[in-house]
Amino acid sequence: MSKRTAKDAHLPVGECVTQVQDILRQRLCHQRLPDKPEGVESQHRHLLELLKRTAIHGESNSVLIVGPRGAGKTMLLKCVLRDLLEDKEAQKSLLQVHLNGLLQTDDRIALKEITRQLHLENVVGDKVFGSFAENLGFLLEALKKGDRSSSRPVLFILDEFDLFAHHKNQTLLYNLFDVSQSAQAPIAVVGITCRLDVLELLEKRVKSRFSHRQIHLLSSLTFTQYLERVRTQLSLPDGFPDSRFAQDWNDGVKTLCGDKSVEEVLQRHYNSSKDVRSLHMLLMLCLSRVSVAKPAIKPADLLEASRLCFADAKANMLHGLSILELCLIIAMKHLNDVYEGEPFNHQMVHNEFKKFLQRKSNSMYNFEQPVILKAFEHLQQLELIRPVDGSSAKTQREYQLMRLMLDHSQIMEALQKYPQCPTDVKQWAMSAFG
Repeated sequence: MSKRTAKDAHLPVGECVTQVQDILRQRLCHQRLPDKPEGVESQHRHLLELLKRTAIHGESNSVLIVGPRGAGKTMLLKCVLRDLLEDKEAQKSLLQVHLNGLLQTDDRIALKEITRQLHLENVVGDKVFGSFAENLGFLLEALKKGDRSSSRPVLFILDEFDLFAHHKNQTLLYNLFDVSQSAQAPIAVVGITCRLDVLELLEKRVKSRFSHRQIHLLSSLTFTQYLERVRTQLSLPDGFPDSRFAQDWNDGVKTLCGDKSVEEVLQRHYNSSKDVRSLHMLLMLCLSRVSVAKPAIKPADLLEASRLCFADAKANMLHGLSILELCLIIAMKHLNDVYEGEPFNHQMVHNEFKKFLQRKSNSMYNFEQPVILKAFEHLQQLELIRPVDGSSAKTQREYQLMRLMLDHSQIMEALQKYPQCPTDVKQWAMSAFG
């Protein structure tokens, strides 16, 4: 993009860049729902029909939406709810309860959240019931309209559905499916999960009450469509205040997508994950490199953004360790090789480190025992080493068995990138990897 943009255009380059960043950040961070979800039209129809039967005709249903992360499960459900609530009757009567397995970690918390979302705190008050079923029954009873015996339809959305299967006796799932099957009240239970084997997690009594309806979402995006998505996500809209700048920007994006090195990078991302969110993260990193001095995204920006996306977090962590901590990791690697991956303890690592010290006259490595133990514990806090499962908590700290959570390549990369790594430490490490 040329500097003459500032002269020929109505807006200064700085203002154009700010507007570009605002528009694209809004697009990449606050994803708007599409008018019609692409590639999942039949799933959309199926789910909409199902929820209509509950919201309008008072029929109970249960269904699972299954697919990998980023496949569009939540987007599909949001589109269906938006279309469903266009119906005046559904809008007036349907109640929604949103639960998440990461937040509602047991049935007591889930029940409290159901009460809050249905605005029934005043009705429940200080009443205490015996069982979960009685509590849920009372809540649904409280929703019944005064002049009719029918309850208002309730839609229960259970995100991270598989985590609810880990609740004690699966009481929440059992009662929700039981109500939906026995038609005590019109409810629809929609579970969202990444696990294809989710039904195997359900107890027999829970499984028998579930409708066994499943809607599968598997990404059918081709690489050509993926490339096109990159282009559309980075392109500026027609209404951009400075048409000349927008034209130059969009031409630059088109050239970028046609670049061979860019195509290779995007192919790698496409092969590792077709997740829209990870693509947006990549594009956001590219956008952050745009400035007044460089008002365009270049292939080098995409290559750097990709490197950051694929960066090994553990290897990066190693670059910030002290020399002592790095030496302890090398000692652990020695032990791993000698004892063929068997677990080790602090005392063994200390002894291995002492062997290295005996070959050196340099006093810079003469650390006191408490300092070495502190460094060892810091490695555990960083989760670079972890206790062996079942290792007794009563065991003295020095003798607790540990495993190294790093592989050969991660340690080698850290040594190469470690700032001013002493030569003797590198040589010791090389002997460990030899």
